[in-house]
Amino acid sequence: MLNGLVFTLIGLDLPEIISGLGRVTLFSAIGYGVLITASLLLIRILASYGAVAVTLIARNFITVADSRNPGLKVPFILGWTGMRGVVSLAAALSIPVHLADGTAFPQRNLILFITFIVILLTLLLQGLTLPYLIKKMDLPDFDQSVSDEEIDSQIRKQLADHALHHLNTSYSEQLKNEPFLRRLVRKLEDQEQANDEMALVDEARTIYLDIIDKQRQWLIHKNNEDEAMNEEIIRKHLKILDLEEERLIFL
Repeated sequence: MLNGLVFTLIGLDLPEIISGLGRVTLFSAIGYGVLITASLLLIRILASYGAVAVTLIARNFITVADSRNPGLKVPFILGWTGMRGVVSLAAALSIPVHLADGTAFPQRNLILFITFIVILLTLLLQGLTLPYLIKKMDLPDFDQSVSDEEIDSQIRKQLADHALHHLNTSYSEQLKNEPFLRRLVRKLEDQEQANDEMALVDEARTIYLDIIDKQRQWLIHKNNEDEAMNEEIIRKHLKILDLEEERLIFL
């Protein structure tokens, strides 16, 4: 209701504002409004991408609120939502009518008219097209209810399932003859912890290294495929695989 009241008041005042443009023609004033609207939209979109870029760089040095990569679509939508309204109008209306020496504030009516054009264009252009853009761009679903601990647990389970599938499909015969591989299966199924000190024959070591490599490839693929994935969790599991690989090499 307050928004509607403010726009009603500025609409009633618009004829007086237009008549007070002075030497600036109505066509020129509209052109200024369109130009400033385009500039504001471009600056906001660039600022949205800049904010994302700064956050992605900063996450390597500090803990940020959300370290996930939003991709290229989300910053564009954030920039497109920069519609102007009552706040912009209030800022323009706060310009004094007269200066301290009693003379009229230069181009006050032009500033008010340009502000009105900016508000009108952003509400009509961006406001009416925003639902279509959101639907068309198919934005990723950032589910804030899923904690990092839950994501970490899901990744760990999916890694184990992927390793078990690779073991059963590619090394079914070796599973029958190699005790270490059977214990590895039990470890992946969370039924028993593997004995890290167990001696490994070369064949079992080669198979285990191959499984680690398959898990690493799966992690990298998931990170590239899922834009909402927390890269910190991916890097954590990649580091675990690297350490396990080094342990196997020197065991």
